[in-house]
Amino acid sequence: MAQVQFEAKVSKNTLGINERLRIEFTMNADGDNFVPPAFESSGFRVVGGPSQSVSQSWVNGKSSFNKSYIYILLPTQKGNLTIKQASIEINGQIYKTSPVKINVTNAVELPKDPNEAPAVTADENIYLVADISKANPYLNEPITVVYKLYFSYNIGISNWRELNKPKYNDFWSQNIDIKQLKAEDGMFKGERYRYVVLRKTVLYPQKSGRLEIEPLSLDIDCQVPTNRRNYWGQPLMVEDSKRVSAGSKIINVKPLPEAGKPEDFSGAVGQFDFKVNPSKTTLKNGESLELTVSVIGKGNLKLFSLPKPVLPSSLEMYDPVHDENVSTPLTGMTGRITDKYTIIPQYKGNYQIKPMKFTYFDLASGRYKTLSSQPITINVMDGPSAGSSEKTNANEVAKNKVEVAKAFAFNKQKTTLKSMEKEDFLGSGLFYSLVFLPFLAIPLLIVGKRRKEASDKDVIGNKIRKSNALAKKYLGDAKKYLGQKEPFYIALEKALHNFLKAKLNIETSDMSKEKITEILQSRSAQSETIAEFIALTENCEFARYAPSSETAIQLDYDKAVSIISALEKQIK
Repeated sequence: MAQVQFEAKVSKNTLGINERLRIEFTMNADGDNFVPPAFESSGFRVVGGPSQSVSQSWVNGKSSFNKSYIYILLPTQKGNLTIKQASIEINGQIYKTSPVKINVTNAVELPKDPNEAPAVTADENIYLVADISKANPYLNEPITVVYKLYFSYNIGISNWRELNKPKYNDFWSQNIDIKQLKAEDGMFKGERYRYVVLRKTVLYPQKSGRLEIEPLSLDIDCQVPTNRRNYWGQPLMVEDSKRVSAGSKIINVKPLPEAGKPEDFSGAVGQFDFKVNPSKTTLKNGESLELTVSVIGKGNLKLFSLPKPVLPSSLEMYDPVHDENVSTPLTGMTGRITDKYTIIPQYKGNYQIKPMKFTYFDLASGRYKTLSSQPITINVMDGPSAGSSEKTNANEVAKNKVEVAKAFAFNKQKTTLKSMEKEDFLGSGLFYSLVFLPFLAIPLLIVGKRRKEASDKDVIGNKIRKSNALAKKYLGDAKKYLGQKEPFYIALEKALHNFLKAKLNIETSDMSKEKITEILQSRSAQSETIAEFIALTENCEFARYAPSSETAIQLDYDKAVSIISALEKQIK
């Protein structure tokens, strides 16, 4: 049998940053599970492919076979770049190509056909804009950021990729789902453009002062018209690309006024209604009631706490069950938050729950408003009274003291005698034990010191052990939060990251999708498992803000356990 050959061939080894590179991965035997290099981490962007070609021939009774995967690449940076190894499985064995070195120079002048020259350029016809609803809000006042991509009528958009996601430091944020992208007509810079809304986000500033929203950046593939025309007189289109950024935005957040701020203000900002309702006010001994404290309205409902009721000591109150029924449209949070307290009376009688107060800052009037509930009287119809119970308890305590005194009275009739002679310490068993104990401890101290020095030198080992412990801890936390969406996905994401840090010895700052894929492939992890792992990590961020059921959360947890178990077996 002929020797298996698997190699990478490039159209050129030196090119300008504005030129394209053709790379072909060829083999002389049929293979499966082809894994291309991580082009983006090598300084290239895929603008074409992969395309596949297969050829087979017979000459003088001998057969030959050739199979190729072809990519068209565009460099994203200058310098001496290296395209890393590709891999494929042939006859049960893994084969890899050699790394390819490419020298990328400054832009070069490309020969152009005048008829092929673009009639317009993407630079002057594509813009990414971030529309801010309000640039100087109050603390915890909602603002919206809408990202729009404007493009002229004579060009087309075929694809875009996010280069940098916007970061909302010191903001509570909620992304609004866009089910379908739709091009609309609009005005931009005094001219008519088409535009697409790419992203909508609701923000609540959590700190006053000058806050910065880091920009969204996109890499856009488009088609622009040339001077050539087809049979019907329509201009022929050529491929072009452009990188656009919405630019950073500055939000000047005003602090809430100190004048008139009540002491019990908990940070509520918006327009609200306050209600306190008992499930019943008359009950028998042994029964319980439920006290519901709720706030309804529009504002930062998830970002403040409800006031707590003050009860007489004869009413026993348990920790509340917190419930949120809140939606977040583009105008901000709206809905209801509720605390439900279970209250059990101890004695017969009438008891009053004092009025409760809730204070919020009203954005419409620019003032603080306080809402109060009515006092609630609880009537317990039967059971022991508080006075008789205290008297009965006092009698029982006194009786118990007398019985205890009688029970232990005989102890006073006996005496414990001690010898006046004392054994000499010198020459005793304790003396010799203390003398030889330091000598016996010396070998143990030496062994312990050597182990401690070896452990201190093993920096990588210590990091791996620490990351393993953290991964187990966070996966345990994720299991505890199976019924709570947001804390569950936060704990699950931390568990996945710490698993990678333990197994692959990489830092969080290096955890890009391409880097993780590259390292797992080099450690013999299967492509399907890698894809599932990447998809699960990406889903953690999205699922925190998207509606999900307990069944979906349980499925994500089971998937995480399965993926981690599979990677444990596959990684070498």
